[in-house]
Amino acid sequence: MRDDIGAEWVAYALRSPGAQRHIRTRATTTVQATLNLQDVRELPIPLPDRPQRDRATTVLRALDSKIDLNRRINCTLETIARTIFKSWLVDFDPVRTKMQGGEVGLPPDLAALFPDSLEESDLGPIPTGWSAGSLMDVAELNPETWSRDTRPAVISYLELSGAKWGCIESRTSYALDEAPSRAQRVLRSGDTVVGTVRPGNGSYALIAEEGLTGSTGFAVLRPRRPAYREIAHLAATSRASIASLAALADGGVYPAVRPDVVASTPLVVPSEDVSEAFAELVAPMLARAAIGERESRRLAHLRDELLPRLLSGESVVRDTAVASLSV
Repeated sequence: MRDDIGAEWVAYALRSPGAQRHIRTRATTTVQATLNLQDVRELPIPLPDRPQRDRATTVLRALDSKIDLNRRINCTLETIARTIFKSWLVDFDPVRTKMQGGEVGLPPDLAALFPDSLEESDLGPIPTGWSAGSLMDVAELNPETWSRDTRPAVISYLELSGAKWGCIESRTSYALDEAPSRAQRVLRSGDTVVGTVRPGNGSYALIAEEGLTGSTGFAVLRPRRPAYREIAHLAATSRASIASLAALADGGVYPAVRPDVVASTPLVVPSEDVSEAFAELVAPMLARAAIGERESRRLAHLRDELLPRLLSGESVVRDTAVASLSV
């Protein structure tokens, strides 16, 4: 590689549609797709003048950096939400601390919501006054399916591969008569979708918008009350729950579980006051993560639209545009 080209420019060039087509048409697919050295040497690397390459790289890098920042913020918010969920509703830390006469470490009005004793249940010791149950106690399973008369003219389809570890990475729009037969589940804001095919792949997400249609490969959990939205989502998609579903999946090539197996995930249902307090604390975190995710999708779309135009020189980046990125 010529030293004056720049590794970062080459990396962006390799992500361009032209380079990807070159790779796809020349890759051999015996066991694993590979390129020979000659094909690599012939990969198209456009070369606008150096100042333009530098300015274009700065713009693309700024978009990637913002997407990465959103990802890290979302990861932190999710970690905090899951930590609180485990502490309050799985390990019962506030209750156990009270039992030992210690300081709960919460505001007095919030600490007062937790009991100071445990009682036996089918799920083992749980806080007094709470109940041992399952996700079905806090959420409905697959509550809506499109009918012939209600299906919209355009379907924004979320398939299993479009949801990964809490993020909606892609969706596809179809005209009514072109939509896949699996595009049946009506999704509403606040629903949690959990993939039932190869559940260990982590095909789950909290739906934060209206107008999506999910694959029948999802189990859709709709909270029975607004205060149950975050509890249902975090309980259904905890690492322990996903690992349990993966262990229960069967079916050879496409191991799967039935949707009712997802809904039967054991859950200790807290008192109404604690449920509402938990939602009040955690809902803004997950809402902020959803905003970051939507912003990242828009930025990624913008980057992917700009990339071939910047590489080819069709779009020219001015010095003023680059300067504005540092403001």
